[in-house]
Amino acid sequence: MPNADASNPDHTPEDAAPLAPGSLAGRTALVTGSSRGIGAATVELLAAAGADVVVNYRAKAPRAERVAAAAEARGVQALAVQADLTDPESVAAMFRAAEERFGGLDILVMNASGGMESGMGEDYAMRLNRDAQVHLLDAALPVLRDGARVVFVTSHQAHFIRTTPTMPEYEPVARSKRAGEDALRERIPALAERGIELVVVSGDMIEGTITATLLERANPGAIAGRREEAGRLYNVEEFAREVALAAVEPVPADSTRLVGDITGFGEAEGTGA
Repeated sequence: MPNADASNPDHTPEDAAPLAPGSLAGRTALVTGSSRGIGAATVELLAAAGADVVVNYRAKAPRAERVAAAAEARGVQALAVQADLTDPESVAAMFRAAEERFGGLDILVMNASGGMESGMGEDYAMRLNRDAQVHLLDAALPVLRDGARVVFVTSHQAHFIRTTPTMPEYEPVARSKRAGEDALRERIPALAERGIELVVVSGDMIEGTITATLLERANPGAIAGRREEAGRLYNVEEFAREVALAAVEPVPADSTRLVGDITGFGEAEGTGA
């Protein structure tokens, strides 16, 4: 399936067929930040395709347990595991739990991000979106099976930040996520030695996410403005479909899957995007 980007203007999210039932049977996926939003919707799609799933959450156990229960209702095994990605000990414990339950992982979706939260410190965005993502991958390597797929979820505002300014309220997050993307891309040659592939999934503003809500609060009219410029914005379920497909479809030559319109964004350095 072609990337859902400006190079394929006739593509709409409805064209993307869901993963075939049973196509991921025997595989296990871990999705960070999956107690709600894009992460939870991605878990649902992977479970519907037959994958056993690990639902990662930072603080909302009941919500994560509901996501896991919904996955199990589809006939797969599911495990909800608490881990603050900025805490190496809890990340290590999460992967131990995944290995003990499932023996290993075939898919790692690096969905959790942040940086606009209040009271977390000036360096929180960089600690979460760069440092923690690199450590997450390092901690996952002993548990990832040969031939596994790693999916890093980001935004156009971050992916293109070097060439296209974003809203001041989001710039620290955008720069930290781009730094995380760059650091992960440096691992691609080493990952390839084990047949592990990494793909970056970049999307425009996604309606219904916490980030979109915070941006709208800080900059009223931001979502409507971007919607008008792009023509439409993806919602949570539509974008999650693209993330799930990125876990199984062939990785583009530049390891980048652009989702949604890229009108107004310049070329990102070093990716061919």
